[in-house]
Amino acid sequence: MRAAAGEVAAVLCLMALAAALDFGYHHAEELEAYLREVHAAHPALTHLHSIGRSVEGRDLWVLVLGRFPTQHKIGIPEFKYVANMHGDETVGREILLHLIDYLVTSYGRDPNITKLLNNTRIHIMPTMNPDGFEATKVPHCYYSRGRYNKNGEDLNRNFPDAFENNNVTIQPETRAVMNWIKNETFVLSANLHGGALVASYTFDNGNSVTGSSKGYSRSPDDDVFIHLAKTYSFNHASMYKGTGCDSRQTFPDGITNGYSWYQLEGGMQDYNYVWGQCFEITLELSCCKYPPADQLEKFWTDNKVALVEYIKQVHLGVKGQVTDRNGNPIPNAIVEAQGRSHVCPYRTNAHGEYFLLLLPGKYVINATVPGFKSMLKTVEIPDNTANFNALKQDFSFSEASIRTRPASCPKVPLYQGLERSSAAVKPTLHLLVLMAAMILLFR
Repeated sequence: MRAAAGEVAAVLCLMALAAALDFGYHHAEELEAYLREVHAAHPALTHLHSIGRSVEGRDLWVLVLGRFPTQHKIGIPEFKYVANMHGDETVGREILLHLIDYLVTSYGRDPNITKLLNNTRIHIMPTMNPDGFEATKVPHCYYSRGRYNKNGEDLNRNFPDAFENNNVTIQPETRAVMNWIKNETFVLSANLHGGALVASYTFDNGNSVTGSSKGYSRSPDDDVFIHLAKTYSFNHASMYKGTGCDSRQTFPDGITNGYSWYQLEGGMQDYNYVWGQCFEITLELSCCKYPPADQLEKFWTDNKVALVEYIKQVHLGVKGQVTDRNGNPIPNAIVEAQGRSHVCPYRTNAHGEYFLLLLPGKYVINATVPGFKSMLKTVEIPDNTANFNALKQDFSFSEASIRTRPASCPKVPLYQGLERSSAAVKPTLHLLVLMAAMILLFR
């Protein structure tokens, strides 16, 4: 009995520690201690692991929350939040700690949070650039060297770019995130920044294929990205007003296409979308990059509802499995909605699963396995976000038992190649039109 009582006391002590999160800045040791305390207090609901190390050797901690925190479960989508990739942009780092606190303390008490965690695997990385945060000795609203990692590199210019060769040396923090994306089946994501008040969406870079000459770089899923950005801005206390941080900069509805705001190469959100099959937006949450600690509670209050509502959007659209005649999953099958082809085709994971974020409406879903005729299925997609369960549509290729080889797109400027192909095709089309006109003229 004494041992049991001691164990209960220890658990209660850990829960008290985890619940004692204050509205202040938490440096590396404090942040790690808090994450460990949360995991110890909620071992069945959380999984704590490091995806890599920074230049100075600090762990890049991720806390996973959900009914199955340690591994992917078929049918349950993966979601992630990443903050503090610019070390001196600090609000996101702290509000993600408070989001963790809110989720674990609400589980089993709040029906919506309970359903969300039962049907979603949520990954939270409070800091992608711990070295930059620790290097920021004097908080500043606009600029400090802490923006960069220890090697002086901007991590949000450090990813492979889909439009041009950015010739960067991939940093340890960037490589860790790239491997993380490769090893999980992320469907939806957001990265949290500071210095403005707006939700920015793909593409950040562009060329003639995406319409950048008109000042807007449009992705095949532009309507979905606008919806995602508005979901956050309209659930935020003031972002939706679009007033920005001064009279010179306004954002209608509190959102912007990344390229329309300013061109950026090597960004994380474009990398997620092109190579990770993951829709990511960038959330700028504070006009002051490193505000005083006494403002953090208000930032949490302003963002609390938006953070949760945005996670729910991972259940938009359609999901399912592609299997062979024996019911075995077919990995690397291409599954996309007609009219929304991606420059790097979206493929099924090792379990034969696919997840497509789509707004409510009618779509034709095309599943393709090399060597077999494509399967087309028309679906009517409802808004299932409130039910935490996207529409399910499976595909079965019954002709044969299939084994496919691993497939991935090279980390090269894919849209650059597409632009060249488009330019090469145009003269041929012009010639065909001219020939048709001549035939009609002399007939």
